[in-house]
Amino acid sequence: MKQALFTFLILTGLNGYSQVLKKKAVTLMGSRWDITLVDKDTASALRNIDTVIAEVTRIENLISDWKPESQVSQVNSNAGIRPVKVDREVFELTQRALKLCKMTNGAFDISFAAMDRIWKFDGSMTVMPSPQLIKKSVEKVGYKNIILDSINSTIFLKLNGMKIGFGALGEGYAADKCREMMLARGIKSGIVNGSGDMSTWGKQPDGSDWAIGITNPMREDVLIAVVPLKEGAVVTSGSYEKFVIFNGKRYSHIINPATGYPATGLCSVTVFGPSAETANGFSTSMMVLGKDAAVNFIKNFPAYSYILITDQGQITSSPQLNFKKHKL
Repeated sequence: MKQALFTFLILTGLNGYSQVLKKKAVTLMGSRWDITLVDKDTASALRNIDTVIAEVTRIENLISDWKPESQVSQVNSNAGIRPVKVDREVFELTQRALKLCKMTNGAFDISFAAMDRIWKFDGSMTVMPSPQLIKKSVEKVGYKNIILDSINSTIFLKLNGMKIGFGALGEGYAADKCREMMLARGIKSGIVNGSGDMSTWGKQPDGSDWAIGITNPMREDVLIAVVPLKEGAVVTSGSYEKFVIFNGKRYSHIINPATGYPATGLCSVTVFGPSAETANGFSTSMMVLGKDAAVNFIKNFPAYSYILITDQGQITSSPQLNFKKHKL
């Protein structure tokens, strides 16, 4: 449900600094990952990048619902049959996801993985699906039918055909874990960018902050803001590439799991904060909630800030970003 973050990193010149900056792009979790580390020398940086890759691969093998041997796939294949014991790491990730499901009253729902894909955003749709078909598409979706047993570390999906998936959280979780791992290994600066779930720490070799350019969803060659990141995360959810229009109304590819209808009203939500996992969950939820409900929701979390762009190009942002309201 998440659109990749359309940003670029603003890197300054590195000449004359004792540390080296190394970058590598790889495919992990089915998406592009960009790993940037500042280290004492090239050999050490490349070894640590390989460590990041190994950690993301480990997490993918635990939580991917596309890999039949993963723990999450085992949970899904036993839906309606029996609880499945999982590692504590998987259990606690599911616990946090369920908490977000409850906080958003189902605007975010990890059981969305069972949703029938009746909406097509490849240009082939000529009429809207019927209300009956839309209702049927989400009949296996419902976080209240996910049963957690903390003592036994099990997950049980009550309905046959139910599925859970971490497409909207897994990459952010992995990016956060890699940041923690690199800090523990003494790597004081870097960026782990998992398909737009960006977890950052430290500074560039010249001492300047990392800077993120936020692109205009109406014109991707134009920036609407440049935001410094000292240590934290940034995630963007957007619908500006995949959508359909019926009777003059724009319907995004981000589906409300509670109703089966596409989200409307917002074309981009960028969330800044300490955790990429949480920022991802917030940005996805806020796309579904719509502008007013999204702003009311995130006000409860002062560590997180936002930039919202409506379908009409109106920009709203957190006061602390000092970002002027205007229309694109």
